[in-house]
Amino acid sequence: MSCSSPRPTRFVSSLAFLGALLAAPPATVLAVAQRPDEATVGILAAVLAAADARRFDPAPLREALSHANPAVRRQGALAAGRIGDSAAIELLLPVLNDSVPVVQAAAAFALGLLKDARAIPALLQTIRAAPSTDPAAPQLEAVTAIAKIGGDDGARALSDILAAGSPAAPGPVLNAALLESWRLGTRTPLAQLVRFTDASEAATRWRALYALARLRAKEGAAPLIRGLSDPDPQIRTVAARGVSRALVDSARLDSRDAIAGLTRLLGDGDAHVRINAARALASFRDSSLARTVVPLAADRDIGVAVQAETTLGVLRGSAALAALRPRLTSSVFALRRQAIIALAQADSAAGVAAAAAVSGDADWRWRSVAAEAFGAAHARDRLETQLADADGRVVAQALQALQRIVPASDSTFDARARALLTHADPAVRSLAADLLARHPSGDDVDLLVAAYRRAEGDPFNDARLSAVSALGAIAASSSAGRVRVATQFIAATPRPADYLVRRLAADTLPDTRDAWGPVLPIATGRTIADYREIARRWLAPALAGTNPHAFLETDRGRLDIELLPAEAPVTVAEFLGLVDRRFFDGTRWHRVVPNFVIQDGDPRGDGWGGPGAGFVLRDEINPVRYDVGTVGMALSGPNTGGSQYFITHSAQPHLDGIYTIFGRVVGGADVLNAIGMGDRIRTIHR
Repeated sequence: MSCSSPRPTRFVSSLAFLGALLAAPPATVLAVAQRPDEATVGILAAVLAAADARRFDPAPLREALSHANPAVRRQGALAAGRIGDSAAIELLLPVLNDSVPVVQAAAAFALGLLKDARAIPALLQTIRAAPSTDPAAPQLEAVTAIAKIGGDDGARALSDILAAGSPAAPGPVLNAALLESWRLGTRTPLAQLVRFTDASEAATRWRALYALARLRAKEGAAPLIRGLSDPDPQIRTVAARGVSRALVDSARLDSRDAIAGLTRLLGDGDAHVRINAARALASFRDSSLARTVVPLAADRDIGVAVQAETTLGVLRGSAALAALRPRLTSSVFALRRQAIIALAQADSAAGVAAAAAVSGDADWRWRSVAAEAFGAAHARDRLETQLADADGRVVAQALQALQRIVPASDSTFDARARALLTHADPAVRSLAADLLARHPSGDDVDLLVAAYRRAEGDPFNDARLSAVSALGAIAASSSAGRVRVATQFIAATPRPADYLVRRLAADTLPDTRDAWGPVLPIATGRTIADYREIARRWLAPALAGTNPHAFLETDRGRLDIELLPAEAPVTVAEFLGLVDRRFFDGTRWHRVVPNFVIQDGDPRGDGWGGPGAGFVLRDEINPVRYDVGTVGMALSGPNTGGSQYFITHSAQPHLDGIYTIFGRVVGGADVLNAIGMGDRIRTIHR
């Protein structure tokens, strides 16, 4: 499976105002003064049920969209978009003219989720209906929706907005168009973006540079290098993230200017700038740069120190080795772990020796770190030895490393993969099936079918999904393979209850579409009474202005998280259910990426785990933006939410509208930035 209070220096005032407007709880904006009655609870429950099942049912949606309470109309609009059926366009277009701006904004957002070009004319009309200086949410959501719809029509509409704007007086709508333009991909009007990189307003420069950094187009190289010297720390951060050796070379620029700018930023007062500068320098793979990075390994900010170790491993050379070796004895798990892995990257022999020293540790985590280091050193023999480890988490890590270093053309490992299809650990079986999919063979059909059936009792469905994917590869490899899969698997297997299995099978095994029937709707396992309880207990109070809080007591201090039921009611309800079960107590932050996210919620501790079989959350995508301290649901694909969640260190607009946001840190900014991989959550409570 693959997000504190914002720092006052992270955003200029106009961007902060815009973010506050878009992220504000709808109840605050709508000023709903009382809780809905039971009839309204029933309407809310009906739209929650339809959205959760991805079942387009016009009746409850129409009832919600015509309700007297604007908060209910907003919920109806969000549900119509989440269901994903383009038939909802006819219901949503009139809502763009609702009397309440936040309801209009929800309709625009929902149309963006549907990604149907038929909505673009109405969205453009929404943008033109208000003055360009009015930062009202409907106009900004309409811009975002157009960018999500994309295609030739979306690109043309967004290009026209940019062409009509001026760097001297950009306005909120233009700023939104700049920020969202990266979604257009190759259709992005790059020259228009470059035009705004020297705008007088920092909010405008930041947005233009962010889009250019995401696109990695050569036209953005020079502006990004100039951005390294910008007086605004947010711009320096995004510029450093965007600069790389590949980008500079594609633009045929002298790399010395980029390196000089990045090196200066290693001493920047903002830790996020230092992290991104160190990360960017790694891309130049010049060992002479290691000396400039070495001091950061002792930085007081753990994210900076971890990134410095990572960069030293990539840069290699004597200075990197000299700096990494003393760190092998660090008492901080995150620092020692990264030092071992980085040493293996910098010098395979030294790295293997360091990894060997922890490969027999009683703590499975250190044996797993050894597997990561052996992988970095390309020590295949060491990794194959670890496949006999008593802990499946270590075996899975070793197998992942082998998957990366064994060439796809090498079939000598297939026999070992076949044997691992019977392993007790579901993650191991999943990876073994993935390896067999590299060399699809009809002779493996029986083994994969058996692996599929063995996975029925697993606590998570990855092994099942991988078996289906491997069978799909066999069916696609030859007509004989397709026949064997059809007769030995499809014809002999009942329609799976798991929607994710059906969805994958429909994509990789077309024959299942007739045999197993339609993918949708989803059997959620919830009754209408369950949805009424969610609406009554969590959604209704949120619409009246009361949000629940969860308090994370960590090794580094307390995080106060305000949960957002009005944005993700089912997700919040299930998260709080896990909190009440003390599900998270004693877990560790198993993934920390400096200046990106911290991630937890896995009882296994290696990123594979969740609450157990049958617990799956559908995405509740909403208009809240990923800012500093935003809490999102981790996924391994659409609609695969469980117990794993992440919290962002900084603004991450590319996550907007993709991962469910269900909370935000409102206390503990210093704690958020102090957390390192391996740190413990003592408890989460309300």
